[in-house]
Amino acid sequence: MTARASSPVERGAGVAVWRQIAQRIEHDLRAGGQGGGARLPTEAELASRFAVNRHTVRRAIADLAARGLVRVEQGRGTFLQDLVVDYPLRRRTSFSANLLAQGREPTHQILEVAEVAADAIVAGPLAVRQGTRVVQSTSIGLADGIPISYGRSWFPAARFPGLADRLRGYTSISATLADYDLADYRRETTRVLARLPSADEAAGLRQPVTEPVLVTEALDVDAG
Repeated sequence: MTARASSPVERGAGVAVWRQIAQRIEHDLRAGGQGGGARLPTEAELASRFAVNRHTVRRAIADLAARGLVRVEQGRGTFLQDLVVDYPLRRRTSFSANLLAQGREPTHQILEVAEVAADAIVAGPLAVRQGTRVVQSTSIGLADGIPISYGRSWFPAARFPGLADRLRGYTSISATLADYDLADYRRETTRVLARLPSADEAAGLRQPVTEPVLVTEALDVDAG
């Protein structure tokens, strides 16, 4: 976001001056298409643009930060926050439906599909013996082209013959499972935790390995 020509706010308009500034900055951010990490003009530059004092600008920035639109780093400046989306966890959680409801475009990228032997961690939830063949799918979910999730899923290979090949040609797991007459399923359990990402996860999400991620461990079952 670059500094613009002077644009004084309207005084006595029934809307606080700092709020008008926050609204204009937010409009510029959304219209400009900057990615996360873009730096905003300095307080002095914004004060000059809007013909106000720096205290008023500071309050506007604080409002934007409180709403998750920007982050303030002491000694470095103010930066556009990475894409933030609401992601409610329900019995039927749909990545695409959640994003579409917020006016964002959902897409998927399948990174890898392989048939592997289930280890103890995978075998337990799937109710199969350790060593049973399972299909492992690794993918990235994107919102408006920005990666927001890095996921790995497992499916019993015996129940879904040929699933590995089919997943490689699809970008939607739900659409692929529908080919097996599994039109609906629900979330049985969900566990949420925070940790630092692995190198592969950080690369897929385009973020440093030093920034934590939220991890959801979920078990889906037939809807019937």
